[in-house]
Amino acid sequence: MIATPPALAHQSPGTGALADTAFTRRANQLVDLLTGRIAFADYFDPGFQKAVPEAQFRAIATNLIAQYGAPVAVDGAASANGLSGTVQLRFEKGVATVLLDVAAGAGEKVVGLRITDVAMANDSFDTVAAELAALPGRTGFLVAELAGDGFVPIAAASADRQFAVGSTFKLYILNELAAQIAAGERKWSDVVSLTHASFSSAATAGWPVGTPVTLQTLANWMMSVSDNGATDTLIHLIGRERIEARMKAAGHSDPSRNIPFLTTVEAFALKGNNFERERAAFVGASDAEQRRLLEAHAGRMVLDNVDGVSFAGGPRFIDSLEWFASPNDLARAFVDLRARQSAEAMAAIAINNGVGPAAAADWAWLGYKGGSETGVLSMSLLGQRKRDGKYMVVIASWNDPDAPVAAETMVALVKRLLALAAKQVRPSAPRPAP
Repeated sequence: MIATPPALAHQSPGTGALADTAFTRRANQLVDLLTGRIAFADYFDPGFQKAVPEAQFRAIATNLIAQYGAPVAVDGAASANGLSGTVQLRFEKGVATVLLDVAAGAGEKVVGLRITDVAMANDSFDTVAAELAALPGRTGFLVAELAGDGFVPIAAASADRQFAVGSTFKLYILNELAAQIAAGERKWSDVVSLTHASFSSAATAGWPVGTPVTLQTLANWMMSVSDNGATDTLIHLIGRERIEARMKAAGHSDPSRNIPFLTTVEAFALKGNNFERERAAFVGASDAEQRRLLEAHAGRMVLDNVDGVSFAGGPRFIDSLEWFASPNDLARAFVDLRARQSAEAMAAIAINNGVGPAAAADWAWLGYKGGSETGVLSMSLLGQRKRDGKYMVVIASWNDPDAPVAAETMVALVKRLLALAAKQVRPSAPRPAP
């Protein structure tokens, strides 16, 4: 929620009550900080202020208070060294776990603050559903238990509705890659060339085309940091049509929305100002006509021709140029991916669990893929509960074609769904699996 500046690494806290230290003095000021009774500049070190500007911090604090009520008191604080540790901060509707780091010295300025989790008091699926429904735009979610080759819904709203899901579509690429490997067509250790550059490529940005990488490396990058260069390389390598066929076989309820299966660069190009004519022809055309258009302009739809400036504003064509799936579709995708019985594919989705260690504490294993662009946020988790070994899915999507969506709000709501799913039992009269 409130990020620690990247240069800092939070130290492991100890346990037990502390004497009067820099850590406890700053911990006891958290209520006043969040309610504006302590000046931002007086509390935080200049490095933190640069990493998290005051306007951003105040927006996050306002969002926290809107969700959980006013901060009330510090219920506990624990530190091994009097400078770094964990604080339990009570709000009207729950208790937040806060990681706090204080610099040594006379100023005792805070250099790191991160709210990792909020345990809601008397929370319920109905409460979370109501809060999701109240968000601007459109939302939907599903919490379900996997059963055989299907799943049993436990809580849901608009679970059959198609949403733009951003990079969550990469689950279908991973699934087809795992299927080809299981069929003996490829190996995870196969070395291939990085062939396609794209935006938002945290791992491969600036890498030369032709750099040798293994298929497992590409899959890990695609899932853990959502690397788009790795993604587009895999799409071209394993085949657009075969990914489409895998998506259909996995039970997508409206596969034509994703046919032809766009690469990330093609999506960026069609959304941008440099391809207005092609966009007008593409939107509303048949699948076959759209495929012919992409083939005709393949030489032009490359990263160098994409107009990045056009993405600086609000949402762009998220109802027509995106990747689409319902929460139920994504649950089926997880079921199908798990059926591959691929340790490497399951490991790839578990590198980044999307919610952090505190929210994952009740889960023996937790896999994740999310996606976002302006106006789009999607979070999909597959987990195995510690208490009984059952596999569950928690999936939520939020689209607003008119304005950006608040990531902090969505993450907090999904963490609450995950916490409820960790404790929930199957309904006494469940609906049949879709």
